[in-house]
Amino acid sequence: MYARRLICESPKSKSSYWGAVNVFSLWEVTKKPVYIIITAEELVFYKVPFRSRWANRVEHYSRRKQEHVEISTTMDVEAGINAGWEDIRFLHQCLPEIDHDEIQLSTVFCGRRVERPLVISALTGGHSQAAWINETLGRVAEHFGLIVEVGSQRPMLKLPSLVETYATARRAAPHAFLVANIGAAQLIAQEQSLACTVEQAKELVTAIGADALAIHLNFLQEAVMPEGDCRARGCTEAIGRMAESLSVPVIVKETGAGISKSQALELKARGVAALDIGGAGGTSMALVESHRAAYRKDQRFQRLGQTFSGWGIPTAVSIVEARASSLPLIASGGVRTGLDAAKALALGASLVGIARPLLGRVLSGGYDGLVEYLEVFFEELTVAMFLAGALAISELQGKRLLITGKLKDWLEQLGYDLPRLSRQRT
Repeated sequence: MYARRLICESPKSKSSYWGAVNVFSLWEVTKKPVYIIITAEELVFYKVPFRSRWANRVEHYSRRKQEHVEISTTMDVEAGINAGWEDIRFLHQCLPEIDHDEIQLSTVFCGRRVERPLVISALTGGHSQAAWINETLGRVAEHFGLIVEVGSQRPMLKLPSLVETYATARRAAPHAFLVANIGAAQLIAQEQSLACTVEQAKELVTAIGADALAIHLNFLQEAVMPEGDCRARGCTEAIGRMAESLSVPVIVKETGAGISKSQALELKARGVAALDIGGAGGTSMALVESHRAAYRKDQRFQRLGQTFSGWGIPTAVSIVEARASSLPLIASGGVRTGLDAAKALALGASLVGIARPLLGRVLSGGYDGLVEYLEVFFEELTVAMFLAGALAISELQGKRLLITGKLKDWLEQLGYDLPRLSRQRT
């Protein structure tokens, strides 16, 4: 009955986006192939009773992605550990000897000039609301000249027609540096899925017109959710194959637990073009999964997520560790202000990345709200550079820093010479 009613009544009003189309064969209506075009979300909404493997796939991926958006923007998901910015101080230049309006925020990343040192970090995809979100983020990236990453394209491996929920970013940002995205866990065979092949990865990049591919490392998140993919043996080799085979740069990004020196060097040896350190101190995906478990009344995984909410290497520490690779670094994880960004760049990052705060602004204020937020963010960064006497990002990276508190403790235990570190970062 659901299928018969669906054919007779347009479900257009039930979806926030009418574009991510899928064509399905409804055998139950007439016992003959009858084709209609509906979105993945509408399939779930109407509970179309056919070929359950399709419905299960759509419902699983769509529901999980939407839960991530809802939880991230309405619940307390800040990690139980600080990123480290409060322990970093610039030596104030009372005579900066530069003009505020001379300061340049542009920089070069993977051979491309970007107008401002910010990456709109991977947020979402694979559900109907994601199309509008990614379109808005793309418009903002085009406006400011930023890099923008789409969310994990894992759902596209199952349902290629979900490409529209990602490709809207490219259409909205024809000149921006766009980054495709797949998880490292998807590069090897898991219990319920085959490994993503090099050819499939190329298709993910081509399908959205991306300029690079990010391979995200989210094994902390995978370990604290019941449907998590926890087979990790062979991931490093698989990343190397991707870096060798793809014609676009491969960026490896952590998602909230940081990258250590030894693993940064290993990734460089595998041919990776850049690192997004994704340090601890921002959004805790373990806490996000804990809240998801609470919705399901799953006390075991709710507790697991809470227990590991403070796991990881603080972002500031991870910048210092990963810069030993000499690869371009994106510093994400707890960057909330332009002053945080200035400190990350001064430590040695090439760019900074922000995810959840931007998502919240998009959902609450749309395009205009996000533009307003970023205008203030970039002014904060400019003021920090002015007071430090830095005309460009490269000059900021040469300014002396004072490192105190827990960050100092971390770095000393890792064997760093702090006086030398505070002067030599480029």
